[in-house]
Amino acid sequence: MFQSLQDKLDKALHTLKGKGQITEINVAETIKEVRRALVDADVSYKVAKDFTDKVKEKALGQNVITSLNPNQLMVKIVHDELAELMGGDSEELNLSGNPTIILIAGLQGSGKTTFSGKLANYLKTKKGKNPLLVAGDVYRPAAIEQLKVLGEQIGVPVYAETENKNPVQIAQNALQKGKEGNHNVIIIDTAGRLAIDEAMMNEIRQVHQTVKPHETLFVVDSMTGQDAVNTAKAFNDVLDYNGVILTKLDGDTRGGAALTIRTVVDKPIKFISTGEKMEALDIFYPSRMADRILGMGDVVSLVERAQEQFDEEEAKRLQKKIAKNTFDFDDFLKQIQQIKRMGNMKDLMGMIPGAGKALKDIEIDDNAFKGVEAIIHSMTPKERQNPQLIDASRKKRIASGSGTSVQEVNQLLKQFSEMGKMMKFMQSPGGRQMMQAMGKNAPKA
Repeated sequence: MFQSLQDKLDKALHTLKGKGQITEINVAETIKEVRRALVDADVSYKVAKDFTDKVKEKALGQNVITSLNPNQLMVKIVHDELAELMGGDSEELNLSGNPTIILIAGLQGSGKTTFSGKLANYLKTKKGKNPLLVAGDVYRPAAIEQLKVLGEQIGVPVYAETENKNPVQIAQNALQKGKEGNHNVIIIDTAGRLAIDEAMMNEIRQVHQTVKPHETLFVVDSMTGQDAVNTAKAFNDVLDYNGVILTKLDGDTRGGAALTIRTVVDKPIKFISTGEKMEALDIFYPSRMADRILGMGDVVSLVERAQEQFDEEEAKRLQKKIAKNTFDFDDFLKQIQQIKRMGNMKDLMGMIPGAGKALKDIEIDDNAFKGVEAIIHSMTPKERQNPQLIDASRKKRIASGSGTSVQEVNQLLKQFSEMGKMMKFMQSPGGRQMMQAMGKNAPKA
């Protein structure tokens, strides 16, 4: 995410690092490089110039030149201004209606239908809502089918009228159906076009005026950069929507749309979407995104995702098994599934400070655990519970069954054995003492 921008900003801010003397000329050079990095990231020149003018003003006003750590102070100023550029504070959905009506708009291919499913899943699992999805795209039968598949996947009903080509009528009927079914949130997925046209705008305007949504959300493919910003403005002129959703952020190396949209339309980015998984939807926090852009990671979001998957009873059970040294491959498999549910692997790595930079040339994807899972699934239940039973002939059979080599099976068994030893040590008095000592010596926030 934003790897190209991250690299260029890192290079720009390093112009102050290691300088024997910091001068106004050094600061001006840094500002120039920051502006160039933003323009290269598909941020409009005007927005980039306004941004760097503010950074320069604050930098000289806060005495970067006389600071003991000018580079650190400059990074903080750039961080704070980036967060401000993207909206400052996060803004949640207005869910005050009964039912709350949410209208989803955007161009074809922007990810509207997938987002509609993700939003329904988010509201159901995290907000305790009873949502109804509405298939309002009357031109693309595939979109109706896709929404039905997603609805089935997340356990949310979908209202559709396959033969009806009137989106206003469908929306009205859906509202009635939603009230009858006690659905407290109704999410209407609308038709997109390949480009902005008058007929499209009139149609969505009519739907908007008829259903009077509490929230109108504009979904935009972040990878389209300035085109995304221009489209956002055109839609806002017609709908005066409440917020922006940035999709496909995991494939966006530049970040121009995320950095520019708020300035152009003066509407908050409410959610960011990465990948196809229904759980891959996050509230947009400008400050956390600024952290990630500057390579500082996003530990808060990482911890929040981990906590969402945390099962207290399961944790207690595992602790007992570790204490008794009976942690087996079945337990290991459960832990892998838990990690995978947290989201896209590359996205998760980017949340760890410094990891994004260290691993930028290494391809990380959701298949990272594929070989390990295949090996474990090729073991018999008895072998998973008692890895010490796995001898040479069993290794050969497991390798053959999992499409891997005996060497890979040996490697996994060795890693599992080392992990078991470490877990056992951490449960011992010496391990607990070491953890306490590390806690005391850790730098205070």
